Amino acid sequence: MTPILDARDLYRFYHVGDDEVFALRGVSLSAEPGELVAVMGPSGSGKSTLLACIAGLDEPDGGVVNVAGTRVSRRPEAVRAGVRARSIGVLYQSANLLGHLDVEGNVLLAQELAGRADVAVARAIVAGVGLEARASAHPPQLSGGELARAGLAVALANDPPLLLADEPTGELDSATAEEIVSLLLRRTETGCAVVAATHNPRLARAAHRTVQLVEGRVEW
Repeated sequence: MTPILDARDLYRFYHVGDDEVFALRGVSLSAEPGELVAVMGPSGSGKSTLLACIAGLDEPDGGVVNVAGTRVSRRPEAVRAGVRARSIGVLYQSANLLGHLDVEGNVLLAQELAGRADVAVARAIVAGVGLEARASAHPPQLSGGELARAGLAVALANDPPLLLADEPTGELDSATAEEIVSLLLRRTETGCAVVAATHNPRLARAAHRTVQLVEGRVEW
């Protein structure tokens, strides 16, 4: 089976004064269709940097990233943005929502960026994360759990083959975190590959595979 995600030998370093600080040291990661991969590790281990490089939000200093057969790394930003809009859903811990738009409007905007806005599809996505009754609510009117589900709806706006989630349960109570884990698992049933950076043991147990990052390296 051809992996949805194929990231190989990723390096990322930053300059701090005269020093080089390595965030990633030769990290490789793949994800198959229908697979949930949990990336675990202490704070500062490189989890968020890895997801940013996979999403094309950051450029690795070495290595290559391919998503759904398309190269993401070493491409112009406009190309990376297009791949991200069509093929990569990104769920941030603090949610990826614009406060002046309601939930449905946020999903439609994400679709518009990919050139495929469809009100009926947007409404179905919002309903799919359990927010049908809150589709016209704006982010400041949502609870923490509703914000997490709305952020997930935006990440799924264009039916991406790859979903990246950065600490998706990090700021949620246990019951709401359980709901988000269930929604991520449900997504894999459609053939989507999900990669989640997490500290949550429940999410790690639910994952099909777990990868440990320690000081920018995969620990086997």
